[in-house]
Amino acid sequence: MILKKRRIPLLPASLAVIAAALAGYTLGGQNGQSEAQALAARQAEVAAKSRQVMPFDLERTTHRFTKTATGGLQTVTSNDPADARQVTLIRRHLTEEAVGFSKGDYGDPASIHGGQMPGLRELEAGHDRIDIRYAQAPAGAQITYTTSDPALIKALHAWFDAQVTDHGQHAEHG
Repeated sequence: MILKKRRIPLLPASLAVIAAALAGYTLGGQNGQSEAQALAARQAEVAAKSRQVMPFDLERTTHRFTKTATGGLQTVTSNDPADARQVTLIRRHLTEEAVGFSKGDYGDPASIHGGQMPGLRELEAGHDRIDIRYAQAPAGAQITYTTSDPALIKALHAWFDAQVTDHGQHAEHG
């Protein structure tokens, strides 16, 4: 007995399923592209606004946001430790920010990232329950945020995540 290969005709419904699957894959790629473009545009916008608020050069400094069990540590350093001008500007700015944050003034981050920045409103409202301390760091400065309030710890962590995402190449998790 000889078996013949049998061709199975593609039904219009099968073609529709295949076409839909391929279209979904292609559109998914395009959506990913659009998301990447949107993120790049957002980071460029944040960098432009940052230049109006922060006196130091974003291209010559790095922000680090380290989450802790009781809050977090924000550090800004000059990429070149010998760049005395950047170090001075970082220290001056973070000194001013720590004073403002201690009073519930998060106006600078709001002007850079927008008033709906994750964690921002909670930090403003709960500022009196967060111990905020400035300290010099090698090649820059740091602000330590400490609280026993779980909601404020969550807000600080969300705020840190938003900073890292928005600042892109200029920021990192510690």
